[in-house]
Amino acid sequence: MATWKDTSYWSLPLLLLFVRFCSPVCVEVPSGTEAVQGQNMTLLCISCMQREEVFAITNVEWYYEPSDGNGNRSLIYEYIDGRHNKPQSQFTGRLQWIGSKDLQDVSLILQNVTITDSGRFFCQVNRTLHFEAHQHSTQSNLEITLIVSKVASEDFTSVLSEIMMYIILAFLTLWLLIEVVYCYRKISKAEEVTQESVTDYLAIPSENKENCSVPVEE
Repeated sequence: MATWKDTSYWSLPLLLLFVRFCSPVCVEVPSGTEAVQGQNMTLLCISCMQREEVFAITNVEWYYEPSDGNGNRSLIYEYIDGRHNKPQSQFTGRLQWIGSKDLQDVSLILQNVTITDSGRFFCQVNRTLHFEAHQHSTQSNLEITLIVSKVASEDFTSVLSEIMMYIILAFLTLWLLIEVVYCYRKISKAEEVTQESVTDYLAIPSENKENCSVPVEE
């Protein structure tokens, strides 16, 4: 009968072996929606495959719709049959592909963001899975509403963290000041006691100093 120690002895190496050969996990993370004028903005689009071991052909299309509400949606970027196509638009020369090799991450970087870039971006991923007996087509759509501002807005969490940092710094400074004052007073008091002892000793007549004995602690 295997004991707990025997089980632990074999389970740890097996766990380490499993972690080592385990493939990376795809996680669909939402994209940011706020950008600052003049900076770069990552338009994050992740579409995870349900069957990674199956051969798939993936095509990607990016669309843009301005925030003026006219509903004019235009194609601004596409990845078709392994080729990148960049139609003429207001983003020409400012879109950079940062997608992964397995085409589960098909994100773009929008460089030198302008105020007029505010609007809705649509990421459409068309994937055809090739099984042994048949093919299966899937489509995923992601919408990103981008808001561009002239200056970065203060995050409440970062502001609160900064305030807490100043409070802690002020507390530590006060504590250090109290410790310095306490040590200074303690040293001054010790010096006063020493000075009084020296003064008392000097006040004793010379003939009596020989009779002064220092008490010895047992």
